Amino acid sequence: MSLFLAWAMIVVFLIALVVNLYRHYTVPTGAGKYTLEVKPGTTVSSIARELQEHDIVRNADVFRLVLRQRGKSSNIQEGIYEFNGEQSIFEVAETLERGGKPRVVNVTIPEGRRVKDIIEIFVKSGISNRTALTEAFRQVNVARYAKGSLEGFLFPATYPFRPEATAEEVVKTLAARMEREFTEERIEKVKALGLDVHDWVVLASIVQAEAANTSEMPLIAGLFLNRIKIGMPLQSDPTIAYGLGKDLPELDRSAGDFQRDTPYNSYTRRELPPTPINNPGEAALLSIINNERLINGRPALYFVHGRDRKIHVNSDFQSHLRDVERYR
Repeated sequence: MSLFLAWAMIVVFLIALVVNLYRHYTVPTGAGKYTLEVKPGTTVSSIARELQEHDIVRNADVFRLVLRQRGKSSNIQEGIYEFNGEQSIFEVAETLERGGKPRVVNVTIPEGRRVKDIIEIFVKSGISNRTALTEAFRQVNVARYAKGSLEGFLFPATYPFRPEATAEEVVKTLAARMEREFTEERIEKVKALGLDVHDWVVLASIVQAEAANTSEMPLIAGLFLNRIKIGMPLQSDPTIAYGLGKDLPELDRSAGDFQRDTPYNSYTRRELPPTPINNPGEAALLSIINNERLINGRPALYFVHGRDRKIHVNSDFQSHLRDVERYR
């Protein structure tokens, strides 16, 4: 065999080896789907290792070389990236280059939850921790109209937060969203009712707690406004529960809960409670402005929720007692 032929065979062998290695390291692996989360500070090396561990790429070093050749060896944005084993190593690199979905935790605050409930919701979501959240929710100054407590001034909605969000960011976001409800037009309408913004939110929180659905809210709001007008106690059970640190089902009349005088007992006191008793939603806030104060042409003063799942409203006490006997 001539020397030339020998070298030619070696070259062919090397070319075949390179081709096979190229195919081995660059073609799809056939693995299943995998979701990669890139956090702030995550290195390209750790990304490559994680993709190799889950068989999205066959070799982390080769993948890093591909990224370096494409000029992306140090510029992977944080986010959520979806991969599957049908992607070549170059398609995997392109996926990273395009950027991922935002890293967010969607947190839903239902209407009518108290501050203590909201803290628990965020603790369960994994954002911050109970100690930091409890301290942050004491910072009353983040809400312009709050007095003594942030209760009532944290808007119920679904919020997208980055997993690294701090407790302070959480509180400021919820308070800022509630601030958007206090438009000049609405405030003027509230003032015409003889209320300031704080009173408005206090009364809305009571309506939120009392109403079985949003359609009832304007009538319940009007009823309470009628009581305020004539100096009648609001007589709202949820205010008593709040003042005793109880949930509504825990109230015990036989144990004297309704006679225990706290600033939130709307049976023993005629004035509004010193703070809201929960965090009302927009429907409850608007019900104060768009209140319905008459029933059969007379001021509504009493209501009862019946077994028929309807609200029964009256303008006199005797009719109210009749409906209590009939429907409860």
